[in-house]
Amino acid sequence: MTIDPKNPVDVARALIACESVTPDEGGALALLERLLAPLGLEVERPVFSADGTPDIENLFARRGDGEAFVFAGHTDVVPPGDVAKWRHNPFVGAAEAGELFGRGAVDMKGAIACMVAAVARRPNAGPVAFLITGDEEGPAINGTAKLLEWATARGERFASCLLGEPSNPNALGDEIKVGRRGSLSGTVTIAGVQGHVAYPHRADNPVRRLPKALSALMDQALDDGTEHFQPSNLEVVSVESGAGAFNVIPGEAKLRFNIRYNDRHDAASLTGLVRERLDNALGAGGYNLDLEPHTGDAFLTPPGAFSDVVADAVEAETGRRPALTTTGGTSDARFIKSYCPVVEFGLVGRTMHQVNERVSIADLETLTRIYERVLEKATGA
Repeated sequence: MTIDPKNPVDVARALIACESVTPDEGGALALLERLLAPLGLEVERPVFSADGTPDIENLFARRGDGEAFVFAGHTDVVPPGDVAKWRHNPFVGAAEAGELFGRGAVDMKGAIACMVAAVARRPNAGPVAFLITGDEEGPAINGTAKLLEWATARGERFASCLLGEPSNPNALGDEIKVGRRGSLSGTVTIAGVQGHVAYPHRADNPVRRLPKALSALMDQALDDGTEHFQPSNLEVVSVESGAGAFNVIPGEAKLRFNIRYNDRHDAASLTGLVRERLDNALGAGGYNLDLEPHTGDAFLTPPGAFSDVVADAVEAETGRRPALTTTGGTSDARFIKSYCPVVEFGLVGRTMHQVNERVSIADLETLTRIYERVLEKATGA
């Protein structure tokens, strides 16, 4: 099939057809190489590894000399779930009623297609680079973080970055993400003594202490928000004892929690706060706290010149001035922010990760024109 790199629908359909469910490359990065190399970009596809995680293939491409403007994103997608529930095969890219269906249509093969089309339509724009991973939906260990380290070790420097995550909740032009909250997860284990329910004096039921732990963690707010961030929130997501029978007092009780936090905190300060609250409720030796691998602190790209460039481009094409927000989950911008200013602007995210994920075909063309304007302003070409 002939693919016109200037046509974002062609590119999106071809990318969707690649079954690149994390950690499989699925042909998506190979397709991008075939499209980008004729546009004058030098393409490399480094593979990174780590113990206990799958090897991940990534893509770095650049055109022109000097500090590059960067388009960033990921070609890996979440599993489609029950394929029988989809109106169309999730790995075909079928069009219906002005929409393109498929896993990754919104998150985020559609936006990558628009990036390719924008660069194809601006053959003199540069320096410009692509930073594409296959590990965003997975552990995010062998993806963007290592790709950035690899690139900078080779002397690459970046002026600014536009990440194509689906930033708009309802319509193209709603929001630009200028930051993201941090995420911290952990498990609190309260030890007891297992025993027979009929002989409670021979046991110690840890479930009796769970209310104190829950109250300590959840009753008091973490903060009241900041200028650019909503209040941080701690949510207990599960409580369990694992006794397994009605006549057995459990030997331990567990609760699991996740904190989404703003720039008043970092992982170390929140860990200290959690321990302090649990110490006051249960005693210093009354529990065990295990933290999951940390996925990133909150960050902010202060509104200014770069966010204005993106906002101006969005307004010029949609007639709407997007809000600058920091809502939502984590993204690979948490790695990129240490190398250059980064903001996120992509498609409408209503159907991401859902059955029948789909994107407006008209939005693909509009987003391409927005990316063209940003590319022109960022590179002067």
